[in-house]
Amino acid sequence: TVKQFGSDKRHALVIGDVMLDRYLIGNVGRISPEAPVPVVLLSSQNERAGGAANVAANLALLGIKTHIIGCIGEDTEGHRLKTIIADMNIDTAKMFHSAARPTIAKTRILGGHQQMLRLDQESQLPLTAEENAAIISAIESEMALNPSIVILSDYDKGLLSETVCKKIIEICHEHKIPVLVDPKGNNYNKYYGATAMTPNKKETAEACHTSIDDVDLINKAAALKNTLKLDFLAVTRGEEGITLIDDNTHQINAMAQKVFDVSGAGDTVIATLAAGLVHALSPQESLQLANLAAGVVVGKVGTVPITKEELLEAVSRQQETTQAHKVCDLPSLLEKVESWKKTHQKIVFTNGCFDLLHAGHVTYLEAAKKRGDKLILGLNTDRSVSAIKGPERPVVNEDDRARVLAALESVDAVILFDEDTPLNLIKQIKPDVIAKGSDYTADQVVGGKEVESWGGEIALIELVAGRSTTNIIHKLNS
Repeated sequence: TVKQFGSDKRHALVIGDVMLDRYLIGNVGRISPEAPVPVVLLSSQNERAGGAANVAANLALLGIKTHIIGCIGEDTEGHRLKTIIADMNIDTAKMFHSAARPTIAKTRILGGHQQMLRLDQESQLPLTAEENAAIISAIESEMALNPSIVILSDYDKGLLSETVCKKIIEICHEHKIPVLVDPKGNNYNKYYGATAMTPNKKETAEACHTSIDDVDLINKAAALKNTLKLDFLAVTRGEEGITLIDDNTHQINAMAQKVFDVSGAGDTVIATLAAGLVHALSPQESLQLANLAAGVVVGKVGTVPITKEELLEAVSRQQETTQAHKVCDLPSLLEKVESWKKTHQKIVFTNGCFDLLHAGHVTYLEAAKKRGDKLILGLNTDRSVSAIKGPERPVVNEDDRARVLAALESVDAVILFDEDTPLNLIKQIKPDVIAKGSDYTADQVVGGKEVESWGGEIALIELVAGRSTTNIIHKLNS
């Protein structure tokens, strides 16, 4: 069940590198006679909140009361950025003004959807001792208001120094406030003791001193999580979705979508994660929402936050399509299996006729799912059911049986098989666990020896007494 986001007395505090994102948009029709460069005929321009300000914008549009702390210059860009943020009802009272540095601004020139050039305005100098003191004073003042959650949006522009990060995390520990980090740079020690981090795949590889192609990247990320004493770590992986690492590893697959611009997708992920946690969703549930939210914003041009209405629409679309997508042919199933194995998820396989679904079936499948992370159900075709059960069976045809089973939360994939046994299917899937009812013995389980040969196990699941399709049919006939 998805809890709808709405106004709440609780609030989120965003701390980090705020910036102004400016877009100059036009069409390219010729090359300049002055130099070999395209001429963009300007048709529109707009300015948006970027960086940590975009995280705050996402939270505000999801209905979360939001406060922000960041540094802006005493310039036109700073005034414009503060106005944009305030217009979204984000509290800017603790925004810090610096006379020594400009407001961070990124100006992008686009020809149609194609980015032609980006102009950056920023200072590379670290904050002075006086500026750091002013930031810490603002943070301490905000913390006295008892925010529900704190988000550190680090773009490595100087505000979130090691001193500032450690001070924030120390205060959060004192007040039992969760602190989420969108990290940047090479010094991850400054995030020690945070609740969670949301690095992308490239940032994770750099933090783990390896390459993005390292097949052991997720295990190294798990080690990084333990080293930094995080509760969980979420690696955002673009088209590969999000990998959540807590005591175990969970893969949240991306939904297929058109990608126009990935700018701001990381901001949307951490903001939606925070919104979910504020509303008492689990990290996994919150990241499932974040994954959907990222899928929406990458379909837009430029840095654009998600709205509450867009997220709820995406959830509705997913609920309409996810169940049907669980019914697979062999190539699509093997593709899913490969993806699950890459993220070290434990795969459970079971099989059966599942004619006239009843409580015994549902209880059995729930118990089987608990033996791993993903449950694949091999479903006998109508022909094979008749061969096993007799010409009067099945009562329900194979397509209907598959669709009903796909609707169960415990089932992650359903595949029909027409052979007398699922042995060939098992050999191709190579599951970690093969599950059967406790009316079997281990040596009777088809595929059991094969699964054990590659290091897997057999799970014999206790059955609910007195529940069977045969009994139901006898009652109907009588």
